[in-house]
Amino acid sequence: MAAKTRPVNAANAPAPSGGYAQALELRAPSRLLFISGQIPVDRAGGVPKDFAAQCRLVWAHVEAQLRAAGMTLDHLVKVTTYLGDRQHALQNSAIRREVLGARSPALTVLIAGIYDSDWLLEIEAIAAD
Repeated sequence: MAAKTRPVNAANAPAPSGGYAQALELRAPSRLLFISGQIPVDRAGGVPKDFAAQCRLVWAHVEAQLRAAGMTLDHLVKVTTYLGDRQHALQNSAIRREVLGARSPALTVLIAGIYDSDWLLEIEAIAAD
């Protein structure tokens, strides 16, 4: 069972633009899982060329780490996405919403230099139950 969370969106601050909470209260978690930055590399060492394929692969890796710990996307409380280029922001948001559905973890998206120039993004996360 996922941890008890409550989205917090202060009335005197801007509303979230979709798919996340401005803050997320976590009450009495029994354990936390810190997922290192997941990268768009498949098990054979291949890297898809287009952003959508890389993004879906990275989310699949996040889900795999969650499953390995006996968790699901419902356990996510914080997601940080690093994009190599601002041009991917809208596509990233659309795919994230597709993957997460109605789930709304706390969220940060940064435009950053990515470790490998073939990688267009990296995602790290925190999950709790």
